[in-house]
Amino acid sequence: MNQNLLDDFLQKLPSIRTLVVGDLILDEYVWGSTERISPEAPVPIVDIHRENLRLGGAGNVITNLLALGCKVKVASVIGDDENASLLQQRLDYRELSAEGVISQPGRVTSRKTRVISNNQQILRIDQESREAINADSEMRLISFIEEVSAHSDVILISDYQKGVLTDSVLRKTIELGKQAGIPVVVDPKGNDFRKYRGATLLTPNKKELRVATGETLQTEEEIVQVGFRVRAELELESLVLTRSEEGISLFSGDGKPVRLEAQAREVFDVTGAGDTVLSMIGVGLAGGLSLENAARLANVAAGIVVGNIGASTVSPLDLLSAFGKHSGPDQKVMGVTALADHLDVLRGQGKRIVFTNGCFDLLHVGHVKYLQKARQLGDVLVLGLNSDDSIRRLKGENRPLICEDERAHILAALGCIDHVVIFDDDTPIELIKSIKPDVLAKGEDYVIEDVVGRDVVESYGGRVELV
Repeated sequence: MNQNLLDDFLQKLPSIRTLVVGDLILDEYVWGSTERISPEAPVPIVDIHRENLRLGGAGNVITNLLALGCKVKVASVIGDDENASLLQQRLDYRELSAEGVISQPGRVTSRKTRVISNNQQILRIDQESREAINADSEMRLISFIEEVSAHSDVILISDYQKGVLTDSVLRKTIELGKQAGIPVVVDPKGNDFRKYRGATLLTPNKKELRVATGETLQTEEEIVQVGFRVRAELELESLVLTRSEEGISLFSGDGKPVRLEAQAREVFDVTGAGDTVLSMIGVGLAGGLSLENAARLANVAAGIVVGNIGASTVSPLDLLSAFGKHSGPDQKVMGVTALADHLDVLRGQGKRIVFTNGCFDLLHVGHVKYLQKARQLGDVLVLGLNSDDSIRRLKGENRPLICEDERAHILAALGCIDHVVIFDDDTPIELIKSIKPDVLAKGEDYVIEDVVGRDVVESYGGRVELV
């Protein structure tokens, strides 16, 4: 893919309207270390260091789309239990409307708990419901999909077999996509793919295709034959087969298979890789890319996420870097939600996050030396930058002298700064709560007890450093 095509696509991302239909799951990650075996049974003892909750299942597709900067609508059914409330909180945090997330009384909201010790997943605990949603939930869900699909650019169906995607929901969603003239891209599950008949394309992995067809898929010839057969039988435009370390194979109507080599350099965790492929191919098609170029982007994106621990996402900056393109200063400037998700990935890689903040209205050599020293306190330096409105409240109507966009661009051009995020409050306390830095850096003219956010950072084991 050439640079002009990639740049043009990335510029379109904020305007792409996506509708995600599928099973929402609450993902819990418990991080710790193991140094001994239990005397009660031959199992490792995990000393817990930290825990976090994320959107999982179709929620991971949503998180991928938000990381790319797309507009997202959600259609799903959850329960009315504690896990449902926690899931709703995570939707609210990402400023996503829950209008299409239907609460069904008595239903169990799915939750997966992954225990990770020494950067290795050692256990998963599932709480879930697999029974089909009731008739009332089904009717309300279809009504919402009908309303939103007419104003969407792509529909992404994420099936985790938790009962949301009944035959009626699938059939009507695919039909509505066709009526709207938009792609319907499906990440399938189960032993019968006929329920997805008429979709634009499916993105199964090799194991899923093997289960659905009963074929062994041991030779390249067999894979090609089965790929084209399934595409024809299900009346798909294309079939995209993800093959782990063997890459991706495309089967379209021209009868010529396309094989893309895997991009991962080192695999730590395949969790969520299928969601990334689904998201990237969907927005690729919605953004006007050919299937092959959309699949190339998905292949690269999957290679990035499997190199991280836990389900992770890919940003436009990641794509630029992966394709070897120059990532200019503007790519370092991120919104709070995308930045928080990106920093979660970096923490999974063992990176230490440093945060500092300020107005930086007229940058001088003292600022630069300060920022360079702050960067030495960890692996990633995040700069919180006061917005223009914030500075006016703090310093008067004649300030700032330089607008926030220009200040952000100038600061992002410094090699010592990894990310810039603009905040509109008088203090960065809410920003600090969102991104949870390991180190909070301020100038040596401060007293540690007076540093805003000190109590928050120290509450989870972080520290304050005066530079």
